[in-house]
Amino acid sequence: MASIYTLFELPPALHAGTPPERRGIRRDRVRMMTLDRVSGEVDHDLFFHLDQYLNGGDMLVLNNSRTIPAILKATMKRNGVSVHEDVEVRLARRKNEGVWESLIVSDTVKLGDTLHFSYSLCAKVTGVKVNSPLKTLHFSKTGSELFNDIYSLGEPVRYEYIHQPWDLNYYQTVYGTVPGSVEMPSAGRAFSWELLLALQQKGVKIAFLQLHTGLSYLLEDKWHLGPVDQVEQYKIPEETMASILRTKDEGGRVIAVGTTVVRAIESSISSGKLEGSTKLYIDSKYQLKMIDGILTGFHEPEASHLDMLAAFISEDKLICAYQEAIDQGYLWHEFGDMNLII
Repeated sequence: MASIYTLFELPPALHAGTPPERRGIRRDRVRMMTLDRVSGEVDHDLFFHLDQYLNGGDMLVLNNSRTIPAILKATMKRNGVSVHEDVEVRLARRKNEGVWESLIVSDTVKLGDTLHFSYSLCAKVTGVKVNSPLKTLHFSKTGSELFNDIYSLGEPVRYEYIHQPWDLNYYQTVYGTVPGSVEMPSAGRAFSWELLLALQQKGVKIAFLQLHTGLSYLLEDKWHLGPVDQVEQYKIPEETMASILRTKDEGGRVIAVGTTVVRAIESSISSGKLEGSTKLYIDSKYQLKMIDGILTGFHEPEASHLDMLAAFISEDKLICAYQEAIDQGYLWHEFGDMNLII
């Protein structure tokens, strides 16, 4: 069989560049394609009817990481002298309370330079990565003080299919509470509080974990990030893992809301740790240990997330379903439609 990356072509018209709310529909009224893991049978519906596809005793696990506005503008200084104005910085991954790996969109920034974001916030370039454009920035603030300035000064990461800036609120899930994701954990975007209540009233259990997403695109193809290059931090509360194990023991299904949740849970099961960093790469060869289904968006032909979906369903069934989604006009990306594989 040909590579999974080359088996379908995404028409430009299906790149969702506008939030559904700005298209005149509620976030939970986007479309949903349901895909049977065994038969490959496809069903078409609205996301608001998700409760009809789950049973009492099933469990949804959601990533409550909150999106930060990770693009910042700075003035660069070298030895105390201003050298370059309007340097763009894209936060990529937090290393600790005041240190971030970052993509600096400039060829002139060097080790030891200082970036000034405002009169009260600056960062020094303290490290570079081998075979990577990322640099380490040591900020002058830490913790919540640093996040407050980031939220005040930054703007959300957006890619070429989004043609105008949207407010940060459009890049949040309704339940996101823990700041840290550079890109929105978008599989949960379509949830509303009304839908979450309807699910709970049916007996579907809801639980949360955190995995802060990093920067997935480094502007140039030569710096393409492979799945094992995406080191991400996760944290699973003890009560969440206990509920997952109890659900499995009682015969319920554990449904991950997004690839981040799959990665966090499967990493935790493999390592025996509820908190840590992960490089776990999941593809068709990986035997899922805990997750029975996934709720996700639609992924581009060369996205590594497609590799993960092939752990849930055979590649031929997945590609057939994706082709049907294209024929039916489903929308891709964070502002697009949803796919339930169960």
